[in-house]
Amino acid sequence: MFGETVSPEAIEQLPLALFKGVIMEIRTSQEVGQALAELSKESLLGFDTETRPNFSPHPESRHKTALLQLASGHKAYLFRLPYCGIPIELAALLGNPKIVKVGAAIRDDIIGLQVYRTFKAAGFVDVQMMAESRGIKEKSLRKMAAIILQTRISKGQQLSNWENKELTEPQRRYAALDAWVCREIYLKLNR
Repeated sequence: MFGETVSPEAIEQLPLALFKGVIMEIRTSQEVGQALAELSKESLLGFDTETRPNFSPHPESRHKTALLQLASGHKAYLFRLPYCGIPIELAALLGNPKIVKVGAAIRDDIIGLQVYRTFKAAGFVDVQMMAESRGIKEKSLRKMAAIILQTRISKGQQLSNWENKELTEPQRRYAALDAWVCREIYLKLNR
């Protein structure tokens, strides 16, 4: 049903993926509360995190996770972790097994979040493992989106500074798209 691999040339021929929903940037405890009231009603969320890139060869100089993205089908929530951290209510959502949180290569993302608050992660699904079980050899989100969704995602903002006081509009769109695409891949693989 799905191809095993995809070439860079084939990816460039695909239409660009766009998240057309609402993007909410979360900084304050009040905004966290409002976001969690909405997110707790969802049964399936796309999940991703962003960290300021580190070009040093020393692992101890790695930056803390700067952004947690959770996306429903129509709304993406960008939690600015240096400002809001991981309040206990957000940790509870990340530990809720009834809310499926779908991401790619999620292990390191969860470890990065636990720097802010220790929580027992539950309800997480890694689309890389799902794709592999269906014969897809590619692991990158860009290639999985091309194979499974027949769409191209831009990685132009991946190495930008996620600790900036203000996120740029391209950063916001990229962050929302990365979480939302994981959700869409999950849905397509389960059809």
